[in-house]
Amino acid sequence: MAKSSKEQSAKSAGSDIDAVRHSLAHLLAAAVLEKFPKTKLGIGPVIENGFYYDFQFPRDATLTPEMLPELEKTMRRLANQHLPFSGKKVTAAEAKKLFKDQPFKVDLVNEYAKDGKTLTIYETGSAPNKTKGTTNYQLQTTNYFLDLCKGGHVKNTSEINPEAFKLTHLAGAYWRGNEKNPQLVRIYALAFATKKELDDHLKLLEEAKKRDHKVLGKQLGLFTFSPIVGSGLPLYLPKGAVIREGILDYITKLKRQRNYQFVWTPHLAKEELYIKSGHLGKYDAMLPAIRTDDGERLVIKPMNCPHHFQLYLAEPKSYRDLPFRIAENATDYRNEKSGELNGLFRVRSLTQDDTHHIVRHDQIANEIDMILGLTREVYETFGFKNFHVEISTWDPKLPKKYFGGPKLWKDAQDALVAAAKRWGAPYKIVEGEAAFYGPKIDIRVEDALGRNWQLTTVQLDYNQPENFDLSYTGEDGKPTRPAVIHAAILGSVDRFMGIVIEHFAGAFPAWLAPVQAVVVPVGEKVDAYGKKVFRELIAAGIRAEYAEPTETLGKRIRNAEMQKVPYILVVGEKEEQAKSVNVRERGEERKNTEMKTPVLVEKIRKEIVERI
Repeated sequence: MAKSSKEQSAKSAGSDIDAVRHSLAHLLAAAVLEKFPKTKLGIGPVIENGFYYDFQFPRDATLTPEMLPELEKTMRRLANQHLPFSGKKVTAAEAKKLFKDQPFKVDLVNEYAKDGKTLTIYETGSAPNKTKGTTNYQLQTTNYFLDLCKGGHVKNTSEINPEAFKLTHLAGAYWRGNEKNPQLVRIYALAFATKKELDDHLKLLEEAKKRDHKVLGKQLGLFTFSPIVGSGLPLYLPKGAVIREGILDYITKLKRQRNYQFVWTPHLAKEELYIKSGHLGKYDAMLPAIRTDDGERLVIKPMNCPHHFQLYLAEPKSYRDLPFRIAENATDYRNEKSGELNGLFRVRSLTQDDTHHIVRHDQIANEIDMILGLTREVYETFGFKNFHVEISTWDPKLPKKYFGGPKLWKDAQDALVAAAKRWGAPYKIVEGEAAFYGPKIDIRVEDALGRNWQLTTVQLDYNQPENFDLSYTGEDGKPTRPAVIHAAILGSVDRFMGIVIEHFAGAFPAWLAPVQAVVVPVGEKVDAYGKKVFRELIAAGIRAEYAEPTETLGKRIRNAEMQKVPYILVVGEKEEQAKSVNVRERGEERKNTEMKTPVLVEKIRKEIVERI
């Protein structure tokens, strides 16, 4: 059977979906200019599953969500005209001339010229009256657009499936992410190779809405935010605190089994500590210093490693004392931009399950293997799957951004690549994304909806031992420099909790559920028996609630179902006589099973102990 033109287009587009998405970003900008010719253009990068473009609209123009279908229509018309994409290099002076009416483009030109980057422009369609030296920029016809761009486009818009993209929503965004700069309007879009992929993703988004941890957090009474406390500072309600503590207790137990020593450090430190570590001046999320009455300048800690190095330095170490593993479930504070705060996913106060391994160089491989083994166990417990690794390395073209020289960085990066290979998960190298003191492994997982999350981070650091003069006495009796491995299995516990809420859609396994069972007496006649069952559950260490018979039976059962309680235990006269309970176990269809109370208690306890 012959393939349709749309199927052929989809096949072509699928060969380089990023090129399709980038090209669609240009078509979006062209469509916006056609409707609002005086619009100023920001940037339009590819993102996961699509792209966005930032705009500053004229004062007399307002873009509303209702206008997005109209822009889509224009984009499809342009795509169907089979317009070519072509790029060429230009000088900074030429670029400034071409984009003289586009201040954000000129700002980019100035930056790129200063950094010595090559400037390229990309045309969509054929420029009318195209002559040497032209400075016209606006969308002069309905099939021509010009943008400052590094490239990565389709050769022709015929490669774009016009049915496989959708403009989704608007958002505010400061130019360059700086609140001191103008605020722009960001248009987000999805784009895929085929309409089926788009439709499948839209269904996924609908399901994700039902799992939104901010909505479920309110519905299930897990956490809240208070304007008088401050943005990005979560407050955990009793049920949320149970889940949070359950997660922390679990990871703490696993680490103690692996001979981690748990410590505690204060939330403040003298400014000197973070000057010495290099964070002050290189890490832009640090909060301002606080001056004490005796003139000391204290900072609220954004991370724990400088404090932990002081613990290592408290006593001399020999080669026999290593590896030195310390752990702390520590709350840190970061000056995140208000526009980037997002429920528990991005907060200003975050608790990390932080660990630091100070090791001999011959111990690096074993230590990283141990960390990755621990990571796998945690992921399997929570039901995450399809792990893959991103190894963030330095950018050798910008050595001033980092501590240490090329050999230190090569050795560290090679060690992480070797560890990823031994672990057996797929990996890729991401150049230029390393922290200033060392390369890192980021591990990504899939949740129940197949969404991708970055969780564990493992950083190998040869530089901070130099900064803090960390040493141990070697076998030869001489001072020897160790290496440091920074590792957080869960990362931000707050963010991890948000992910877990969405992963389970609020229906937590029994071991993690804030309420593991609800006892629902049919009426007042069996109130005494119901309370006896309730006390037996509590005595067995099961988190239980008792639904007093003050409302109808149906309403009390529905309330327990809305709270996604794993076990609803209905007791009536029949159950009292049999010394049993009618068990409604959570699932797609709640099964009603009569069970002796001790048998049920043992079943729930087994699930809690085995975390199933």
